[in-house]
Amino acid sequence: MARKTKARLDDLKAKSADQLKDDLVKLKKEQFNLRFQAATGQLEKTSRVTEVRRDIARVKTLMREKAQAGQA
Repeated sequence: MARKTKARLDDLKAKSADQLKDDLVKLKKEQFNLRFQAATGQLEKTSRVTEVRRDIARVKTLMREKAQAGQA
């Protein structure tokens, strides 16, 4: 599992700020859909909710880091 996370993080670090914004929008939509599925009892893979939440946090962190690097 740690290798998947490392690879995902490396992929995210290589992206531009605009690409990260696009990824954030996609992840937020997926999070909404997962919550909707959970509410209606149709969610099969419950662990995906946590994965998406953490991916959103990773993207936001990288966006903040890039913004701070641009200011310095």
